[in-house]
Amino acid sequence: MPGGVDIHAHIAGPKVNSGRLLRPEDHIIDPLKKTAVARSGTGRSVPSTYYTGYAYARLGYTFAMEPAMPPLEARHTHEELMDIPIIDKGAYTLLGSNWFVLERISEMNKDEMAAFVAWLLKASGGYSIKLVNPGGEETWAWGKNVHTLDDLVGSFKATPRKIIKTLAAVNERLSLPQTIHLHTNNLGIPGNHDVTLETMNAVKGIKPGKGRKTNMHLTHIQFSSYGGKGWNDFCSEAPEIAHYINKNDHVSCDVGQIIFTNTTTMTADGAWEWTLRGITEHLAWSPRSGSKWMNTQVELESSSGVVPYIFRRKNPVNAVQWAIGLEFLLMIKDLNKVNISTDHPNGGPFTFYPTIFSWLMSKEARDRMLSRTDKAAKEKTSLAELTREFSLAEIAQVSRVSASKILGLKNKGHLGIGADADIAIYDFKAPLNELNKNYKAVEKGFAKAAYTIKDGELVLKDGEIVSSPFGRTFRVEANIPEDWTLQIRDAIEDRFRKHYTVSLANYAVQKEYFPNEELITTEPR
Repeated sequence: MPGGVDIHAHIAGPKVNSGRLLRPEDHIIDPLKKTAVARSGTGRSVPSTYYTGYAYARLGYTFAMEPAMPPLEARHTHEELMDIPIIDKGAYTLLGSNWFVLERISEMNKDEMAAFVAWLLKASGGYSIKLVNPGGEETWAWGKNVHTLDDLVGSFKATPRKIIKTLAAVNERLSLPQTIHLHTNNLGIPGNHDVTLETMNAVKGIKPGKGRKTNMHLTHIQFSSYGGKGWNDFCSEAPEIAHYINKNDHVSCDVGQIIFTNTTTMTADGAWEWTLRGITEHLAWSPRSGSKWMNTQVELESSSGVVPYIFRRKNPVNAVQWAIGLEFLLMIKDLNKVNISTDHPNGGPFTFYPTIFSWLMSKEARDRMLSRTDKAAKEKTSLAELTREFSLAEIAQVSRVSASKILGLKNKGHLGIGADADIAIYDFKAPLNELNKNYKAVEKGFAKAAYTIKDGELVLKDGEIVSSPFGRTFRVEANIPEDWTLQIRDAIEDRFRKHYTVSLANYAVQKEYFPNEELITTEPR
């Protein structure tokens, strides 16, 4: 197969590093020992940088995207990305609560807004526009949140709807390789499927860029597909949203599959993490501290939070969440529109991808897990009724091909002329035509690739690292006209003089942070 492509995994930056600091107990599980080639490492749900690269290579993955980079903290993010060996990588630049956008979204013309976004992507070394709870990160700075697409954001004239539509239009105007990457409002809250449907409709009329049909990617959609008015009547609304995606070509998604395990949640949606902290408050992570949590505000740009969490099979809410991700993968007809993620580490570590593959290929594997979970998974989702079983080709589609196409990576996700020589070779120790009946062989085979080849170099053999080169950092620059930039240059300089704790001259990430880069340039339309 082509090397695996992870479209959404929190692997680098201050938020991830905070997760490592918050959870020393996570470091003692399966520590990685030093070898003649590989460094030592620790961390199960929040692995250290070297361990991250090795773990991906062991699965046959060769590319991963960090999905939440505040521009002010971009330098730290790229320092960690540079430290992750073997895989290629990049980062999405957070824009959904940027003060410059919020202040000017009502009066700035499209050229000016496009110029600002292009400048910020270049300054941060970002790959695409990321929106997290649009407007909610800024509202959370004042202890509040937004709940509908038309709520006002703090003292600004902006609304989530205006933010989403404006930045979606700017994204296409700049001809960026990927659509906006969106974490919806009300994520994690019962009944949030209404906002999700409304969000998809909000961008329906925006013309996609050249070469694709989509203008929006909904990330970890499992967390945005909930019915009910509270936790007591909490249920799946995945069939309704999957039906919408099947009927419309302008939306793609990744699933955010839940794994029943001990993990660490982290997101720029600080308000949601505070809510989750309240849900887990009764848990005794340690006899003295109770439930651990942390929250951060990034000046003028974003927020974040980190909370440890255990997804339990016998918890009715967790059981339904587990089923929802699989519902999407099994119900969406065009697999170009959907790909696998766990929203690492929020739904669980990415190292559980082989387990997800076994659930997709074997109804027996799903039914076995259903029988061990709370009855809510059967009663409040449609998973028990779904008989579809994926082929190996379809596993390749949702773990490699679709993510590459959604990201606009022309050299990834396929084998042959013009493709990067990123190749994963698996030995299932079982006949390929019997894998649907042998889900344990599927999980075991995908868990440890026989060989992983990166850019033509053998990096892993029989599950062991044999070479540790450093991959490329992918970033984007839009070649905007000079007169667009001139319109906003003074305003940017004024913003930094008045409000930032760093000077404009020290804000942009220097060229030396991209010693091995893949620069994608675009021409605005």
